[in-house]
Amino acid sequence: MRAGRVAGAHHDGGAPAPAKETTVDISALVHTRTHHPEAIAEAAARRTRRPLLNEDGKLMIVAADHPARGALGVGGDKLAMANRAELLERLCLALSRPGVDGVLATADILDDLLLLGVLDGKVVMGSMNRGGLQGASFELDDRFTGHRAEDIQRFGFDAGKLLLRIDYDDPGSLTTLESTARAIDDMAARRLPVFVEPFISRRTPEGKVKNDLSPEAVTRSIAIASGLGGSSAYTWLKVPVTDNPDDMAEVMETSTLPAVLLGGEVGGSVEEQAGAYEKWRSALRLPTVRGLVVGRSLLYPADGDVAAAVDTAVGLL
Repeated sequence: MRAGRVAGAHHDGGAPAPAKETTVDISALVHTRTHHPEAIAEAAARRTRRPLLNEDGKLMIVAADHPARGALGVGGDKLAMANRAELLERLCLALSRPGVDGVLATADILDDLLLLGVLDGKVVMGSMNRGGLQGASFELDDRFTGHRAEDIQRFGFDAGKLLLRIDYDDPGSLTTLESTARAIDDMAARRLPVFVEPFISRRTPEGKVKNDLSPEAVTRSIAIASGLGGSSAYTWLKVPVTDNPDDMAEVMETSTLPAVLLGGEVGGSVEEQAGAYEKWRSALRLPTVRGLVVGRSLLYPADGDVAAAVDTAVGLL
């Protein structure tokens, strides 16, 4: 395994909590896909559903839609998420932990998880636009190449998510902006929640897209995202924590839309991981913030202990 073994959780002063580790049989998945592809739709139809929010009104979602945008790296490992069996095993472990509400992923990964039978009673979020490939010249013309609103409805999934990066110097951002508005309309027409992840972005002199996490930029991105589409009734925000977490209280006053915090990129050290938890902790106390959607930093933590990383994040809620 590239990023260390998938370990169980260890809690201070206590015995390790039991972790449900799943060994994924890739041959069995391929056999089903080859000989019985309709099994995916059948598994979706059988899936036990739940409300988006439980009694506590909070959400803890594990994200795994990065590979479809060619974003496979974690820390210094550029291909950390490239081993699909390992990724699925880490997802199954994360989904088995108490307090984890569901998963955000693209169709290929959700199809595998359906076949593995681990999505009963979980919130399932389909990733809608993955056309802005990491490092591409067209990265900010982020076409909707993933789930459509009709797919999310047809499979009985619970919500959609889309990425909205806006570079004032890149005309491709306008295409994404307009497509986002229409996707919000399509989801609202079906009374399906859609989580909009907005950023003000820019290209570095080397051409790399960089998200601006200053309070002014995050505030502006929230204001723009909140006003898209013909109705905001089913729109949620998926927002980053600002460079200085103390700025979040004022930033989140920009909108009344419910929001979740995204995990973002976390460095490869245990100290950086702990710093990310502290940034999330204070922002989670704000009135519009309803939870966390975190991916790589929980699935590929610096110490390799997925269960412990997930349990710590759940504890912040």
